[in-house]
Amino acid sequence: MRIFDPHIHMTSRTTDDYEAMYAAGVRALVEPSFWLGQPRTSPASFYDYFDSLLGWEPFRAAQHGIAHHCTLALNPKEANDPRCTPVLDELPRYLVKDGVVAVGEIGYDSMTPAEDTALAAQLQLAADHGLPALVHTPHRDKLAGLRRTLDVVGESALPPDRVLVDHLNETTVKEAKDSGCWLGFSVYPDTKMDEERMVAILRAYGPEKVLVNSAADWGRSDPLKTRKVGDLMRAEGFTEDDVDLVLWRNPVAFYGLSGRLDLDIDVEDTEAAATHEGNSILRGGAPAAAPTER
Repeated sequence: MRIFDPHIHMTSRTTDDYEAMYAAGVRALVEPSFWLGQPRTSPASFYDYFDSLLGWEPFRAAQHGIAHHCTLALNPKEANDPRCTPVLDELPRYLVKDGVVAVGEIGYDSMTPAEDTALAAQLQLAADHGLPALVHTPHRDKLAGLRRTLDVVGESALPPDRVLVDHLNETTVKEAKDSGCWLGFSVYPDTKMDEERMVAILRAYGPEKVLVNSAADWGRSDPLKTRKVGDLMRAEGFTEDDVDLVLWRNPVAFYGLSGRLDLDIDVEDTEAAATHEGNSILRGGAPAAAPTER
Protein backbone atom coordinates (compact mmCIF):
# COMPACT_ATOMS: atom_id res chain seq x y z
CA MET A 1 0.00 0.00 0.00
CA ARG A 2 1.47 3.36 -1.04
CA ILE A 3 0.27 6.38 0.88
CA PHE A 4 0.38 10.12 0.30
CA ASP A 5 -0.77 11.99 3.42
CA PRO A 6 -2.14 15.24 1.95
CA HIS A 7 -2.39 17.14 5.24
CA ILE A 8 -0.07 16.54 8.19
CA HIS A 9 1.87 18.94 10.43
CA MET A 10 5.26 17.29 10.74
CA THR A 11 6.73 20.32 12.50
CA SER A 12 4.81 18.96 15.51
CA ARG A 13 5.95 15.35 15.08
CA THR A 14 9.03 13.36 15.98
CA THR A 15 11.60 11.33 14.08
CA ASP A 16 9.85 8.21 15.40
CA ASP A 17 6.73 9.32 13.54
CA TYR A 18 8.64 9.60 10.28
CA GLU A 19 10.01 6.09 10.79
CA ALA A 20 6.59 4.65 11.61
CA MET A 21 4.99 6.41 8.66
CA TYR A 22 7.56 5.04 6.25
CA ALA A 23 7.05 1.53 7.62
CA ALA A 24 3.28 1.93 7.14
CA GLY A 25 3.70 2.86 3.47
CA VAL A 26 3.80 6.66 3.52
CA ARG A 27 6.05 7.87 0.72
CA ALA A 28 4.85 11.46 0.31
CA LEU A 29 3.11 14.16 2.31
CA VAL A 30 2.01 17.77 2.22
CA GLU A 31 2.48 19.94 5.29
CA PRO A 32 0.15 22.94 5.39
CA SER A 33 1.19 25.99 7.36
CA PHE A 34 -1.05 26.39 10.39
CA TRP A 35 -1.52 27.93 13.83
CA LEU A 36 1.22 26.65 16.11
CA GLY A 37 -0.91 26.65 19.27
CA GLN A 38 0.35 29.96 20.61
CA PRO A 39 -0.37 33.31 18.95
CA ARG A 40 2.44 34.73 16.87
CA THR A 41 3.33 38.30 17.72
CA SER A 42 4.92 39.48 14.47
CA PRO A 43 5.03 38.61 10.77
CA ALA A 44 8.71 37.69 11.09
CA SER A 45 7.78 34.55 13.00
CA PHE A 46 5.74 33.41 9.99
CA TYR A 47 8.69 33.88 7.67
CA ASP A 48 10.99 31.75 9.81
CA TYR A 49 8.25 29.10 9.89
CA PHE A 50 7.77 29.21 6.13
CA ASP A 51 11.53 28.86 5.65
CA SER A 52 11.46 25.77 7.87
CA LEU A 53 8.68 24.21 5.79
CA LEU A 54 10.70 24.86 2.65
CA GLY A 55 14.07 23.73 3.99
CA TRP A 56 14.42 21.83 7.23
CA GLU A 57 11.28 19.67 7.05
CA PRO A 58 11.91 18.46 3.47
CA PHE A 59 15.46 17.59 4.56
CA ARG A 60 14.20 15.76 7.65
CA ALA A 61 11.54 13.85 5.68
CA ALA A 62 14.04 12.84 2.98
CA GLN A 63 16.24 11.17 5.59
CA HIS A 64 13.35 8.75 6.06
CA GLY A 65 12.49 8.24 2.39
CA ILE A 66 9.45 10.53 2.32
CA ALA A 67 8.88 13.33 -0.20
CA HIS A 68 7.79 16.52 1.58
CA HIS A 69 5.89 19.45 0.08
CA CYS A 70 4.06 22.31 1.76
CA THR A 71 1.25 24.81 1.42
CA LEU A 72 1.72 28.36 2.71
CA ALA A 73 -0.80 30.95 3.89
CA LEU A 74 -1.99 33.21 6.67
CA ASN A 75 -4.16 30.75 8.61
CA PRO A 76 -7.79 31.59 9.45
CA LYS A 77 -7.30 31.93 13.20
CA GLU A 78 -4.45 34.44 12.92
CA ALA A 79 -6.15 36.33 10.11
CA ASN A 80 -8.04 38.05 12.95
CA ASP A 81 -4.85 39.47 14.49
CA PRO A 82 -3.74 42.78 12.90
CA ARG A 83 -0.16 42.01 13.99
CA CYS A 84 -0.18 39.09 11.52
CA THR A 85 -2.05 40.40 8.48
CA PRO A 86 1.07 41.99 6.88
CA VAL A 87 1.95 38.37 6.00
CA LEU A 88 -0.52 38.70 3.12
CA ASP A 89 1.74 41.26 1.48
CA GLU A 90 4.79 38.99 1.74
CA LEU A 91 3.20 35.72 0.63
CA PRO A 92 3.83 36.27 -3.11
CA ARG A 93 7.61 35.89 -2.67
CA TYR A 94 7.04 32.51 -0.98
CA LEU A 95 4.39 31.22 -3.37
CA VAL A 96 6.91 31.09 -6.22
CA LYS A 97 9.07 28.53 -4.37
CA ASP A 98 9.34 25.05 -5.87
CA GLY A 99 8.23 23.18 -2.74
CA VAL A 100 4.93 25.05 -2.46
CA VAL A 101 2.10 23.06 -4.03
CA ALA A 102 -0.92 25.08 -2.87
CA VAL A 103 -2.06 28.11 -0.91
CA GLY A 104 -3.28 26.93 2.48
CA GLU A 105 -4.60 26.44 5.02
CA ILE A 106 -7.04 29.23 4.31
CA GLY A 107 -10.72 29.44 5.17
CA TYR A 108 -12.65 30.04 8.37
CA ASP A 109 -12.19 29.68 12.10
CA SER A 110 -14.80 32.01 13.64
CA MET A 111 -16.29 33.34 10.36
CA THR A 112 -15.35 36.98 10.98
CA PRO A 113 -15.09 39.82 8.44
CA ALA A 114 -11.30 39.65 8.78
CA GLU A 115 -11.41 35.99 7.79
CA ASP A 116 -13.61 36.87 4.80
CA THR A 117 -10.96 39.33 3.65
CA ALA A 118 -8.05 36.94 4.13
CA LEU A 119 -9.82 34.08 2.37
CA ALA A 120 -10.75 36.16 -0.67
CA ALA A 121 -7.26 37.65 -0.89
CA GLN A 122 -5.54 34.27 -0.72
CA LEU A 123 -7.85 32.64 -3.25
CA GLN A 124 -6.80 35.45 -5.58
CA LEU A 125 -3.14 34.78 -4.77
CA ALA A 126 -3.67 31.12 -5.67
CA ALA A 127 -5.20 32.11 -9.00
CA ASP A 128 -2.41 34.62 -9.67
CA HIS A 129 0.30 32.01 -9.01
CA GLY A 130 -1.33 29.09 -10.81
CA LEU A 131 -1.73 27.16 -7.56
CA PRO A 132 -4.63 25.20 -6.11
CA ALA A 133 -5.96 26.07 -2.65
CA LEU A 134 -6.39 24.04 0.53
CA VAL A 135 -9.39 25.39 2.45
CA HIS A 136 -9.99 24.72 6.13
CA THR A 137 -13.66 24.48 7.13
CA PRO A 138 -14.38 25.63 10.70
CA HIS A 139 -14.59 23.21 13.59
CA ARG A 140 -17.80 24.87 14.81
CA ASP A 141 -21.04 25.31 12.83
CA LYS A 142 -19.52 23.35 9.97
CA LEU A 143 -22.40 23.46 7.50
CA ALA A 144 -22.76 27.25 7.73
CA GLY A 145 -18.99 27.50 7.43
CA LEU A 146 -18.94 25.32 4.33
CA ARG A 147 -21.70 27.33 2.66
CA ARG A 148 -19.92 30.58 3.39
CA THR A 149 -16.69 29.08 2.07
CA LEU A 150 -18.31 27.94 -1.16
CA ASP A 151 -19.87 31.37 -1.66
CA VAL A 152 -16.44 33.02 -1.45
CA VAL A 153 -14.90 30.38 -3.74
CA GLY A 154 -17.73 30.99 -6.22
CA GLU A 155 -16.95 34.71 -6.27
CA SER A 156 -13.21 34.13 -6.74
CA ALA A 157 -11.04 33.68 -9.82
CA LEU A 158 -10.16 30.14 -8.71
CA PRO A 159 -12.34 27.38 -10.20
CA PRO A 160 -13.84 24.87 -7.72
CA ASP A 161 -11.89 22.02 -9.31
CA ARG A 162 -8.71 23.69 -8.02
CA VAL A 163 -9.98 23.86 -4.44
CA LEU A 164 -9.66 21.16 -1.77
CA VAL A 165 -12.25 21.67 0.98
CA ASP A 166 -10.90 19.95 4.08
CA HIS A 167 -12.18 18.74 7.47
CA LEU A 168 -15.44 17.55 5.93
CA ASN A 169 -17.87 15.19 7.65
CA GLU A 170 -21.31 13.68 7.13
CA THR A 171 -23.07 17.04 7.40
CA THR A 172 -20.97 18.77 4.75
CA VAL A 173 -19.89 16.13 2.25
CA LYS A 174 -22.91 16.30 -0.09
CA GLU A 175 -22.82 20.06 -0.63
CA ALA A 176 -19.04 20.01 -0.97
CA LYS A 177 -19.26 17.26 -3.58
CA ASP A 178 -22.02 19.07 -5.47
CA SER A 179 -19.83 22.18 -5.63
CA GLY A 180 -17.20 20.48 -7.77
CA CYS A 181 -14.43 20.93 -5.18
CA TRP A 182 -12.09 18.18 -4.07
CA LEU A 183 -13.11 16.55 -0.79
CA GLY A 184 -10.77 16.31 2.22
CA PHE A 185 -11.36 14.31 5.40
CA SER A 186 -9.23 14.41 8.56
CA VAL A 187 -9.21 11.18 10.58
CA TYR A 188 -8.52 11.59 14.30
CA PRO A 189 -8.50 9.39 17.41
CA ASP A 190 -11.33 11.24 19.22
CA THR A 191 -12.63 14.10 17.10
CA LYS A 192 -13.43 14.84 13.44
CA MET A 193 -13.69 11.56 11.46
CA ASP A 194 -12.74 8.01 12.41
CA GLU A 195 -11.97 5.06 10.14
CA GLU A 196 -15.46 3.55 10.28
CA ARG A 197 -17.21 6.83 9.46
CA MET A 198 -14.71 7.49 6.68
CA VAL A 199 -15.33 4.13 5.06
CA ALA A 200 -19.09 4.66 5.33
CA ILE A 201 -18.74 7.98 3.47
CA LEU A 202 -16.63 6.33 0.79
CA ARG A 203 -19.29 3.68 0.37
CA ALA A 204 -22.05 6.28 0.09
CA TYR A 205 -20.28 8.85 -2.11
CA GLY A 206 -17.51 6.91 -3.85
CA PRO A 207 -13.73 7.46 -3.88
CA GLU A 208 -13.50 10.01 -6.69
CA LYS A 209 -11.82 13.30 -5.71
CA VAL A 210 -11.63 12.16 -2.06
CA LEU A 211 -8.43 12.78 -0.06
CA VAL A 212 -7.97 11.22 3.38
CA ASN A 213 -5.47 12.73 5.79
CA SER A 214 -4.30 12.39 9.36
CA ALA A 215 -3.90 16.16 9.97
CA ALA A 216 -1.62 15.04 12.80
CA ASP A 217 -0.35 17.95 14.87
CA TRP A 218 0.57 18.88 18.47
CA GLY A 219 -2.78 17.62 19.79
CA ARG A 220 -3.89 14.04 20.32
CA SER A 221 -3.61 12.71 16.79
CA ASP A 222 -2.25 9.75 14.87
CA PRO A 223 0.04 10.00 11.82
CA LEU A 224 -0.87 6.43 10.85
CA LYS A 225 -4.61 7.07 10.40
CA THR A 226 -4.24 7.05 6.63
CA ARG A 227 -2.94 3.49 6.76
CA LYS A 228 -5.74 2.49 9.14
CA VAL A 229 -8.33 3.81 6.71
CA GLY A 230 -6.70 1.83 3.90
CA ASP A 231 -6.68 -1.34 5.98
CA LEU A 232 -10.37 -0.93 6.82
CA MET A 233 -11.22 -0.22 3.19
CA ARG A 234 -9.62 -3.54 2.28
CA ALA A 235 -11.44 -5.35 5.09
CA GLU A 236 -14.77 -3.85 3.98
CA GLY A 237 -14.42 -5.05 0.40
CA PHE A 238 -13.02 -2.03 -1.43
CA THR A 239 -10.63 -2.97 -4.23
CA GLU A 240 -6.91 -2.33 -4.20
CA ASP A 241 -7.54 0.19 -6.97
CA ASP A 242 -10.02 2.06 -4.75
CA VAL A 243 -7.49 2.18 -1.92
CA ASP A 244 -4.74 3.39 -4.23
CA LEU A 245 -7.05 6.04 -5.70
CA VAL A 246 -7.92 7.51 -2.30
CA LEU A 247 -4.54 7.22 -0.61
CA TRP A 248 -2.24 7.98 -3.55
CA ARG A 249 -3.62 8.97 -6.93
CA ASN A 250 -6.13 11.55 -5.69
CA PRO A 251 -3.54 13.51 -3.66
CA VAL A 252 -1.11 13.29 -6.57
CA ALA A 253 -3.77 14.57 -8.97
CA PHE A 254 -4.83 17.48 -6.76
CA TYR A 255 -1.40 18.75 -5.74
CA GLY A 256 -0.11 17.95 -9.20
CA LEU A 257 -2.24 20.88 -10.37
CA SER A 258 0.60 23.06 -9.05
CA GLY A 259 3.04 21.65 -11.59
CA ARG A 260 5.58 21.35 -8.76
CA LEU A 261 5.02 17.91 -7.31
CA ASP A 262 8.26 15.91 -7.15
CA LEU A 263 7.82 12.45 -5.66
CA ASP A 264 11.32 11.12 -6.32
CA ILE A 265 13.59 10.59 -3.33
CA ASP A 266 17.16 9.86 -4.40
CA VAL A 267 18.64 7.77 -1.59
CA GLU A 268 22.23 8.47 -2.63
CA ASP A 269 21.61 12.21 -2.76
CA THR A 270 19.88 12.03 0.62
CA GLU A 271 22.84 10.26 2.18
CA ALA A 272 25.22 12.76 0.63
CA ALA A 273 23.23 15.70 2.03
CA ALA A 274 24.63 15.26 5.51
CA THR A 275 23.21 18.42 7.00
CA HIS A 276 20.80 21.25 6.42
CA GLU A 277 22.19 24.64 7.44
CA GLY A 278 24.81 22.78 9.45
CA ASN A 279 22.30 20.60 11.29
CA SER A 280 21.72 16.86 10.99
CA ILE A 281 18.74 14.94 12.34
CA LEU A 282 21.03 13.49 15.01
CA ARG A 283 22.69 15.06 17.98
CA GLY A 284 26.45 14.75 17.87
CA GLY A 285 26.65 11.99 15.26
CA ALA A 286 26.47 11.29 11.56
CA PRO A 287 23.05 11.58 9.90
CA ALA A 288 21.07 8.43 9.47
CA ALA A 289 20.95 6.84 6.04
CA ALA A 290 17.63 7.01 4.22
CA PRO A 291 15.69 3.74 4.43
CA THR A 292 15.80 1.37 1.51
CA GLU A 293 12.94 -0.63 0.04
CA ARG A 294 12.60 -4.17 1.24
